[in-house]
Amino acid sequence: MTLHSAQPDDAALALRAEHLGQQLREAHLMLVTAESCTGGWIAKTVTDIAGCSDWFDCGMAAYSYEAKQALLGVRPETLTEHGAVSRETVMEMVSGALIHSGASIAVAVTGIAGPTGGTADKPVGTVWIGWKRRGGYPSARIFHFDGNREQIRRLTVAAALDGLQQLVQGRTPGD
Repeated sequence: MTLHSAQPDDAALALRAEHLGQQLREAHLMLVTAESCTGGWIAKTVTDIAGCSDWFDCGMAAYSYEAKQALLGVRPETLTEHGAVSRETVMEMVSGALIHSGASIAVAVTGIAGPTGGTADKPVGTVWIGWKRRGGYPSARIFHFDGNREQIRRLTVAAALDGLQQLVQGRTPGD
């Protein structure tokens, strides 16, 4: 899915995070984030909200293959066969985040924010986002964001938060 949506500014991201926090608090859910290309930006956005300790458990920024394996339980074979930016990897990341935390809902992101690192198969702007509730099945979606490094990362944070809101509401993210 290619997205050319308007860039959310910091205030728009904060509003999304506040709304998500209210939903998580009301549903008695704790959030964990597993982030590669966003480097902790999702966790930063939600922890900017006062009272987030009611609904935020922890965040893991795992860039390297080794960190993805050690912190999130991503299998070496998955990384070798499919690469870090893949459906298979993000599904293992989001599941591993729940296994390695006390949270009840998770989001994971992995992608190529650029300006380098893209290939013909996985150009800059390719991002996989995965979501999962404890005891449920993970879902993942690919995005193809346009823009520079900051714009791609900002759009990723927004899409991750939007998907979490959908998941809390009992919907599959992206529907």
